[in-house]
Amino acid sequence: MLLVKQVTDFSELAGIRNLQEANLKKNLTEEEAEAEGFVTAEYSIEFLEKLHREYPSTIAKDGEQVVGFALVATKSIGQEHDLLADLFNTIDKIVFKNQPLMDARYVVVGQLCVARNYRGRGLVQQMYQHFKSCLSGEFDYCLTDVAADNPRSLKAHIKSGFQVVDTLSYGGLSWNIVLQDWTE
Repeated sequence: MLLVKQVTDFSELAGIRNLQEANLKKNLTEEEAEAEGFVTAEYSIEFLEKLHREYPSTIAKDGEQVVGFALVATKSIGQEHDLLADLFNTIDKIVFKNQPLMDARYVVVGQLCVARNYRGRGLVQQMYQHFKSCLSGEFDYCLTDVAADNPRSLKAHIKSGFQVVDTLSYGGLSWNIVLQDWTE
């Protein structure tokens, strides 16, 4: 039985790390990455613990196995990881609804992943709904970036209510910055 919930146990962080490792672009063939999607950033268990201590991330579990995750990243923790710091610095320059996001209450999805055998079951939408229900009282917007060469992920984000608000390039890749408006 699938359960979407917040991380409550260290073993779940290890499950996130294992799922991340299995879906890193560098560990997939070009064909797999194109067909199935991928994640780019690599986070250590220590960094996952820092993220978790500030705000527990959302996970999907099948029994004891983590089969999906949406990591919560705030600006203070994001500055401790180069890719996240670049993302936060770019987001801060975006104007949305005539307001610079630098002055807005926003949270970032530091990474989202669903295990291959669980894709197409609506887990992205379920995890984002849970993410929103846990955090929308503190934040007005949820943002993340999606690699331009990862159309499967962009489609899942659009289906979950995100909209593209900007693009950027870093790490040799082009990225779509997507936003979900929690004020509506």
